[in-house]
Amino acid sequence: MAQLLETMEAWLPGHVATGGRILLIAVLTLLALRTIHRVVPQLRELLVARQETTEDGQRIRTLSRVIRYVLTVAVTLLGAMLVLGELGISVAPILGAAGVIGIAVGFGAQSLVKDYFTGFFLLLENQLRIGDVVDAGGKSGTVEELTLRYLRLRDYSGNVHYIPNGNITVVTNMSLGFAYAVIDIGVAYAERIDEVIALMRRVGETLRTDPSFATRILEPLEVAGVEQWADSAVVIRCRFKVAPLEQWSVRREYLARIKAAFDEAGIEIPFPHVKLVHQGG
Repeated sequence: MAQLLETMEAWLPGHVATGGRILLIAVLTLLALRTIHRVVPQLRELLVARQETTEDGQRIRTLSRVIRYVLTVAVTLLGAMLVLGELGISVAPILGAAGVIGIAVGFGAQSLVKDYFTGFFLLLENQLRIGDVVDAGGKSGTVEELTLRYLRLRDYSGNVHYIPNGNITVVTNMSLGFAYAVIDIGVAYAERIDEVIALMRRVGETLRTDPSFATRILEPLEVAGVEQWADSAVVIRCRFKVAPLEQWSVRREYLARIKAAFDEAGIEIPFPHVKLVHQGG
């Protein structure tokens, strides 16, 4: 009994000290994680407020999410390694085994590695940012999240698409710098094209000077001219240079206004019809 008590007395102080160090490591790890999740968003908003353009602010928001994710993983792994060291488990063999396993897994998870590399360059080259409207991986929508592994898009219907970065070969970004609202207007063959174009320009200028659209439209209406001879209409193409993501609202408003202007001016907006010619015998 006496020998058992002596053994316990020798055992307890060391293990109590080890438990205390493990508890301290856990507390410090949790404190570091909490600090990361509080400081990074605050720093992000501070930097965003100093940017001159919305595009730069969106890029900072996107990068901050990835930085927070990387810091969280790094702190968690460091805390786990310190705890293992306190428990007397050598970390070096684990790291060596992890290296060997990593090589083996790498051959079987090449697509995952490709996702991370692609995600890294998407961020580095500023191809995508939170809030952009893009076409990537065969899906279109607003970028809600971009990590090193996947891209999350929400389309106009509210559907959410998760696209592995490795599947993204071409990115069409409709939100960088400016956009064009391209509009095709069809009129009847009997109408005078020069009069129609003049009316289109007047309606475009009225729209551009409207206070509700003055900040959205960057330049006057540009009329390209006759785009094609359709089955029952002459198609005239025009476009507005607009602020990012405003091409759809400007296009809808212009179509509504040009319809009212055509009705008032008596310009025929054609519809598909068939003309029958009867030749007497």
